[in-house]
Amino acid sequence: MIIGGFQKLSLIDFPGHIASIVFTKGCLFRCPYCHNPELVVYKDKGGIDEKELWKHLNKRRGFIEGVCITGGEPTLHKDLPEFIEKIKNMGFLVKLDTNGITPEMVRGLIDKKLVDYFAMDIKHTWDKYQSIANVAKEKEPILSRVRETFDLIRNSGVAHEWRTTVLPGVHTAPDFMEIAGYFRPGEKYFIQQISYINNLDRNLDKTKKIDTGALVGQLRASFPQLAIDSR
Repeated sequence: MIIGGFQKLSLIDFPGHIASIVFTKGCLFRCPYCHNPELVVYKDKGGIDEKELWKHLNKRRGFIEGVCITGGEPTLHKDLPEFIEKIKNMGFLVKLDTNGITPEMVRGLIDKKLVDYFAMDIKHTWDKYQSIANVAKEKEPILSRVRETFDLIRNSGVAHEWRTTVLPGVHTAPDFMEIAGYFRPGEKYFIQQISYINNLDRNLDKTKKIDTGALVGQLRASFPQLAIDSR
């Protein structure tokens, strides 16, 4: 694993649990609003010494309940299953954040029952996905891979949530109506307000905003069968 960062304590990233967060390096997507641009490109290993991570987790057993693995994109790392197994063997729950680009990895994690909670980003409507993901042409087709992961997670029986970060000028209210229509009754969907701090695209127009509160209200009225909220 190439670990780019480690947060010792979080009360909000793993629903219902006190957690630590592991940030992996590397991502195939180039989302303009990404606020972890230093994690997008591998460049070199650098980052965090795994020994310090294991030392912290071992010391905090009985207090820390889970570990959230995010990025970057964790599923690009071939040794992710072994990494998670080690965490699980220490008695921790595992939450995995993913953009869905690697369905074969997600399938293996589900089969081995290594993940207790999934959070998957739904970048845009299916037909507009590339306007956010900005994946190099040679890496396409991304959509079929993302949709495969989407189906794997929703049929896994594992607790999960979907989430979309709002990019004003690219997302519109009708887009969110379409996205919400992808989900099944009872599923959780979070609308995330963009943070204009440390974005991958330094030229984003910071004056543009969407009223996420009003948007959530519209979505709840149209999709009362879903658990919709904002962050």
